[in-house]
Amino acid sequence: MEKVTIILATSNGIGMGHLTRASAIAAQLKSFANPVIISMASGVVEVPKIADVGFEYVPGRDRKWMGRFEWDRYLRDRIVALIDETNAKIVSFDGVVPYPGIIGLKSVRPDVKLVWVRRGFWQKTPQRYLLNLQSKMMDLIISPGDYGQSYDKGPTANRKDSVLVKPISIFDSKTALSKADARNLLGLDLNRPAMLVQLGIGEADLNAKMAAALKGLLAWPNLQVVLTKDPIDSSGVNFAPDGLDLRVVKYFPLANVLNAFDAAICAAGYNSVHEELAAKIPTLFIPNTRGTDNQTRRAAWTADNKVALTVDQSDLSQISLAASKLIDSNLRAELSKNCESLPVVTGAEEAANLFKELLKQPVNPEVGKIRTLFVLKIQDIFGRGWRGTVYSGLQLITVLYRMIKPHKEVKISKAKQVQVYQGIEDDLLRKLIKSGNPFEHLLTGASSAYKERRIEIASKAYLK
Repeated sequence: MEKVTIILATSNGIGMGHLTRASAIAAQLKSFANPVIISMASGVVEVPKIADVGFEYVPGRDRKWMGRFEWDRYLRDRIVALIDETNAKIVSFDGVVPYPGIIGLKSVRPDVKLVWVRRGFWQKTPQRYLLNLQSKMMDLIISPGDYGQSYDKGPTANRKDSVLVKPISIFDSKTALSKADARNLLGLDLNRPAMLVQLGIGEADLNAKMAAALKGLLAWPNLQVVLTKDPIDSSGVNFAPDGLDLRVVKYFPLANVLNAFDAAICAAGYNSVHEELAAKIPTLFIPNTRGTDNQTRRAAWTADNKVALTVDQSDLSQISLAASKLIDSNLRAELSKNCESLPVVTGAEEAANLFKELLKQPVNPEVGKIRTLFVLKIQDIFGRGWRGTVYSGLQLITVLYRMIKPHKEVKISKAKQVQVYQGIEDDLLRKLIKSGNPFEHLLTGASSAYKERRIEIASKAYLK
């Protein structure tokens, strides 16, 4: 019997949280379904290393390949084309707020069930005002568990419209490499201490935090420091302090090699917290205050419960001091031991089971009455079913909001032809994504009809 297709879509967050959660769930879905991931994150090229499933890169609206309203229609039509190509029965979205193009799917393909994987710890950003409306558009909402969820005071914390699962993480103690094997793979000395430092780099404040954290490690004798990016600012200047043995490692997923490290310094994003602590790695969490994720509250819970350290991210001297505390082997042993009481990170398996149950549920007959959704027109906004109305309403709300708080002036880079790439060769795909030139990435093995439809959709969206 042929497996049913489930599409897992993700937004492009600050980190890899959305994509990694989707990949973890996809790996669990494979026992009974054919999961396909589509993501706006450039890290989608790494999906085969986590889940070994089909995937497509889809440009986010921040790529400036088309206007914002064109992008909403492009996203909707592109996913509809993938639904038709694969006969998908469920579309899941992992992101802070479902885009109008995601919600618009139900107006075109009412029999497809819509799932929102909605992480908690929202900051009080304007997105919260549409939470009620967007939640009602879903057939199912799944909340990934969070170690620190008792500290979540955000707008999703007390809602009763979702199913809570255990934390979702790609760390698995059964498949993670041993300390010796992980160090051999990463080229680290087996007999010297090793530290993973995984912080944002690029903006001046992020560089300053990285430099402060590295400064705090200078007193640790014979230390090997592993970074995931070169500590270089926008001018090409290396901002790392002298005297450290620094190694830049390009390995994914790091969850498989965490046992290589005696300690870690990371941002307090969902991924980092539920990988480092699941692996019992003594960690200093330095919250990132960008985006909608309230990392400060999550990090505070880890410190108050003595499973990790945290610090005021705005105080560089305190960052250095906190980093230096990890030199203490007794403290590291205490933090590692305290992590043993944390909940198991089996949320991906629980989420997959929820998808399985959703497949068995009949489609709401009222949903089937929704009309096909065409381009946004004020004169027929109330004639396209309630989901179509909401789709248009969300676009209008966006217009009104942006009149008050406009985006910076953006020049759209129109293309002259539709470039198509069908494959998963990660180096080539990574270059295409980084190039900034519009292109369409197609699922491996897709039909010629699908390719033609995708070219048609792209032509309307971003050709000159």
